[in-house]
Amino acid sequence: MPRLGVAFFCSGFAALLCQIVWQRMLGIFAGSDTISAALVVGAFLAGLGLGSIGGAYAADRLPPSRALVGFALCEAGVALCAVLSKPFLYDWLALSMAGRVDAPLAVFALCFAGLAVPTTLMGASLPLLSRAVATSLDTVAERIGRLYGLNTLGAGLGALLGGWLVLGNVGYEAALGLAAALELGAAALALTLLPGLRASATAAAPPPDAVEPAAASPFGGLPLWCGLVFLSGYVIVALEIVWVRLLGQVGQFHAYLFPTVLGVFLLADGAGIAFASRLVRRLRDPRPAFFLAQAGGFVLAAALILTLWLALPHWPLRNYLLVDHWRLGGRSFLVTIALTVVVVGPPSFLIGMTFPLVQRAVQQDLATVGTRVGWVQLANIAGNAAGSVGTGLVSLHLLGTAGTLRLLAALSLALLLGWLWRAGGGGRGRWRRAPELALAAACAAALVAVPSNAAFWNRMHGLGPGAFAAWAEDRSGVAFFRGDAAAPAAAPGLPVGRFFIAGYAQGSIPFQAQHLLLGAAGPLLHPDPRRVLLVGVGSGGTPWGALVSPGVKELRAVEIVGPVLTALNEVARREPEGAVGALLADPRTRFEYGDGRRAVAGAAGRYDVIEADAIRPESSHSGLLYSEEFFEQVRGKLAPGGLCVQWTPTRRAVETFAAVFPHAVLLRPANIMVGSDSPIPADAAERLLARLAEPAAAAHLARGGPAAADMAGLLDPGRTVAWQPGDQRGPAPLTDMFPRDELFVNNGLDEAWEPERRPARQDAAAGR
Repeated sequence: MPRLGVAFFCSGFAALLCQIVWQRMLGIFAGSDTISAALVVGAFLAGLGLGSIGGAYAADRLPPSRALVGFALCEAGVALCAVLSKPFLYDWLALSMAGRVDAPLAVFALCFAGLAVPTTLMGASLPLLSRAVATSLDTVAERIGRLYGLNTLGAGLGALLGGWLVLGNVGYEAALGLAAALELGAAALALTLLPGLRASATAAAPPPDAVEPAAASPFGGLPLWCGLVFLSGYVIVALEIVWVRLLGQVGQFHAYLFPTVLGVFLLADGAGIAFASRLVRRLRDPRPAFFLAQAGGFVLAAALILTLWLALPHWPLRNYLLVDHWRLGGRSFLVTIALTVVVVGPPSFLIGMTFPLVQRAVQQDLATVGTRVGWVQLANIAGNAAGSVGTGLVSLHLLGTAGTLRLLAALSLALLLGWLWRAGGGGRGRWRRAPELALAAACAAALVAVPSNAAFWNRMHGLGPGAFAAWAEDRSGVAFFRGDAAAPAAAPGLPVGRFFIAGYAQGSIPFQAQHLLLGAAGPLLHPDPRRVLLVGVGSGGTPWGALVSPGVKELRAVEIVGPVLTALNEVARREPEGAVGALLADPRTRFEYGDGRRAVAGAAGRYDVIEADAIRPESSHSGLLYSEEFFEQVRGKLAPGGLCVQWTPTRRAVETFAAVFPHAVLLRPANIMVGSDSPIPADAAERLLARLAEPAAAAHLARGGPAAADMAGLLDPGRTVAWQPGDQRGPAPLTDMFPRDELFVNNGLDEAWEPERRPARQDAAAGR
């Protein structure tokens, strides 16, 4: 058991490393929006489900020694898939097929094709290993629980150490190599037990003719428990999605957020499994403990979420976590990580206790151990998939975060009431179970205590009394415009306030000078900017700036957070004469929800200007808009003489941009780069200043707000830096497979870029 425990621990660690990397690579192909992400998760879970059934079918038809060999072969197969996954999932699927396949069914099919083999092998490992260790009916539930608990603990450490250390220090490709080594180590360690197991093995038990009816088990039949495990899997994944949304708002979405939530959840879940595994043999009836742990986990989760929501505006949290604060550094960053442990850990521990309790209830026959483990695992995976799709795509979209919590409260209450009705035996007996009744009352209280979505997000964004708010929430995220009732209108028809997207202050209304300049730079520098593609909408400042040129005939703007467009429409309805109203009503504009990188890859025709109002480099998935591969993709979609415009706030972003475009100009201090295959005038900053001063351009930009007058201060011709084809270029430091800026804790962020850092110009005559 100790050796198998170490082997299964390593298997869980490696599996999470693979999952993180595979989801990243498939996200480039399918897109990073929530629908595409759900398709990738669905493909992953479908493979695990197939493996569970296949492993269940095979396990009870094998003697323990051959089941152990089967487990080792599964681990070795996953290792081989990890090594071979980059050529298929990234080099071919992500880079060659992105933008070519749009139908959701086709996207799912290709993702499933890429993941089917390794995930099937992962899913089959537990039933096979369970068969190998099933030597006594008295210990089988404890052994399975201990092994699965260690596997879950390994997965939790894989998420935490992988997300915080491995990926940021060696990149995604090397992480796959580490995962493959761990899988091979797990296989080799398991095989060291083979000689001893063969010596004591007996002939394989014949397969059961049929699944036992419910009456044959004192605690209920296998179908009943599969149904309960399905609901438990739904609740825990739904809670995980709510945790990510809430803690992402509190701590600002960054690359370490999801690994932290997932890692804390899995570690606490594994600890709960290990703890309960030591208790199961003492329980005469595991059913009360199952319902207490399941409902208690939800009640504790709801209580912690509401406590955090109530405490945010007050001391001491207000000193670190107010939405206006920058929270990706210093004590604020540490506080958000600590809150993740507090909010996620305890409920996950309680719900994790349910796994050994279920095994105690269903394991009544050594001849069918593998089958029962496989079916229970399949039910859990199906519940996870339903929770992912049902919450991520449906309930968050239709009910919002608060409504989703109420739905989970109602589901938990129904589970408890069903148990109370069945356990009571009629009469007054069912009302004598004080713990279950208390938890049922707590679930009912949660239905009342959870606020409305409007009240929930108003408090989260610090909305003051009497202030105007325009907000929306759906499956893709939350956007919130918080008006300032005390501030005077900066221009007729313009409300005053800040615009928040997923916990970040992503701009303001009136528009900021940086966004106006970023939008205007390309159309004003291009001689005939007819078609413009813009990645990112934000508060509207960048697309408003892009309309400065009357030559623009088509402006296509893609926003990955759908509620941004809803919130802007609400602002426009309130002030239809303002810049936001004019922007949305302009017949040249087309705003759409979707993944910007995927939109560039699948764009029909070529564009004169492609601009990326890129998010902060510390943001989750920001690396996909700063990588060498993205800039190459943009370059391939530019018309002859076309311009790429990008905010490049770090040294690595500047060097990556310059490594791709033969002609590039860095406009400082705005840190805006302009790149092209055609020459860019050396006096680009002077030309841009002259165009900005033209009466028509100045009037258009001034309508967006008084900050337009500050744009000249963002352009210093004396500090402009230009690259020509003869200049030396170093290798691009930012790639899809190693987004160093996004992984800022490991790599740091150098926001300074000085001319002396620039490589010297080549001198062909001197042979340099």
